Order: sequence, then C-alpha cells, then structure tokens
Amino acid sequence: MKMIGYARVSTRDQNVAAQREALVAAGCDPIFDDTISGSTKSRSGLDKAMAALGPGDVLVVWKLDRLGRSMQHVVNTVLDLDRRGIGFRSLTEAIDLSSSSGKLLLSIFGWLAEVERDLTTERTKAGLAAAKRRGVTLGRKRKLTSNDVAHARRMIGSGEESVAGMARILKVSRNTLGRALRRDLS
Repeated sequence: MKMIGYARVSTRDQNVAAQREALVAAGCDPIFDDTISGSTKSRSGLDKAMAALGPGDVLVVWKLDRLGRSMQHVVNTVLDLDRRGIGFRSLTEAIDLSSSSGKLLLSIFGWLAEVERDLTTERTKAGLAAAKRRGVTLGRKRKLTSNDVAHARRMIGSGEESVAGMARILKVSRNTLGRALRRDLS
C-alpha cells in the first residue's frame, strides 16, 4: 500500500511547503503538486497522482478543497477512487474513507452526487422552459434561411436542379437541405 500525496495552491504567491510537510508527516511518498487555480480542469500534478495510484493505495490531501474545483468534482473524484479500490484521506478534515465512519461518508458523497445531478437536470429543464416562454429559439442557428429553402423548392420543382445539385449550390449537405424542405412543409 502506497500513500500518495497531492498538494495544490492557487497562485504563484502561495507555497505548497506547508502542505508537503503535512503530507510527508502522514507518510506520503511520492507527493505531486500543482500551482494552479482549482477551477482549472486540467491539473498535471493531480493527473500524475491519479495515474500513480493502484488498488489498495491511498490518495492523501492536506485539505478537501485542494482536491477539486467544486464539491461535485470532489465527490466524483472520491467515488472514482473508491470504484478503483483506492482509499482517500484528507488530513485537515480527518476524513479517512477506509474507516467505518469514512464508509458512511462515502455513502453520503454518493447521495450528494446523485442529488447534484438531479438538481442540475431540474435547473436545466427550468431554464430551457423559461427561455422557450420568452420566445428564445434554442439550438444551433439554421444554415438555410426561408428564402434559401423557397429558392431550392422552386429550382427542384421546376426540374432545373436536383436536390444534390441545389445542396452543392447552397453549400450544405443533401441531408440538411432535405430536412429544411420537409420542415418548411409542416
């Protein structure tokens, strides 16, 4: 069993020395670190720490907020570690997911992740419904205007141009033109 440490500070003005000291005292070797904002998705130190971990190992952080950019990210990371058979400890909060109270906390983490997913879905649906009520057109902007479609319909109807030929002229795929022609009929 390896105890692998991870330390992070947000700015160049801060120093990881205090976190490294605590991680060494906890028995961590190796220790990976980042000097980067927690909101940044890609963190090379964390990526290296995660790659170095194997089943039975333990990831140790000085404080829970050093691990993730949001509570959702922390929860997902900890649940991923557990699925991989890897333990997790946070020194400041005295969280050890290998203990019985830690297992309870892991269950709560799982529940929090599920609640957060449900809330995100609800907020997204509510936002989309509100936007529709305000008359906002959702989705990607259409490639063809109604004038383009009307012109294509005239050219195809008169036999002057095929669907494929008209699609080339309008610089869209044949499928895009076909959908536009069907949509404007309904």
